[in-house]
Amino acid sequence: QVQMVESGGGLAQPGGSLRLSCTVSGRTDVIDAMGWYRQTPEKQRELVAVIGANGSTGYANFAKGRFTISRENAENKLFLQMNSLKPEDTAVYYCSTKTYAGWNWGKGLQVTVSS
Repeated sequence: QVQMVESGGGLAQPGGSLRLSCTVSGRTDVIDAMGWYRQTPEKQRELVAVIGANGSTGYANFAKGRFTISRENAENKLFLQMNSLKPEDTAVYYCSTKTYAGWNWGKGLQVTVSS
């Protein structure tokens, strides 16, 4: 079993930045890909960015050029650097890990972009 705890959310102004962190524990040896998802009351949970075990990355169109996903395998940590934030980035962000059993999510944290 894999556990994930997110940190770093909060309030940012439009155009500002936030850095999300996720600390992973448990059966980290079975983790393949890791990623960030987000959800609002109006939308289903959607992929923000994903990073494979080999470091390859993928981004949703809305995240390209603004968000950067990275992982620190030695410390079992995942990061999401978010720049040029927009009000529509307001959502609950979830850290996620993929194992042979499928995707798992942390409890999520709130990111609010507002002036």
